[in-house]
Amino acid sequence: QVPLVETGGGLVQAGGSLILACTASGRTFTGYAMGWFRQAPGKEREFVAVISWSGSVLLYADSVKGRFTISRDTAKNTIYLQMNNLKPGDTAVYYCAADSRGADTLRLGADYWGQGTPVAVSS
Repeated sequence: QVPLVETGGGLVQAGGSLILACTASGRTFTGYAMGWFRQAPGKEREFVAVISWSGSVLLYADSVKGRFTISRDTAKNTIYLQMNNLKPGDTAVYYCAADSRGADTLRLGADYWGQGTPVAVSS
């Protein structure tokens, strides 16, 4: 059973918006930092954003700062990624991740991964 399930991907025009959601499945992630990564065709997976368990630490990749917002609802075991002003360069499969060691560590890797949801931005 995949522990993290992403939803909300799709096709959008440049300048548009999407909201991705990631829900824990079969377990909770109490105390875990959670975040988003993405992998574009032919490229390595890269960090996008992370939020600490308390929500007090928010980190973003430079490429998405000011356009993407990460948030979490601990009661629902869910995190979100609000993506605004999307660009063709944001096209990728977006993966949710969770790590017990904290937000800074999750930027480098994670204990748990989802299967990904595709986002395609047309010009």
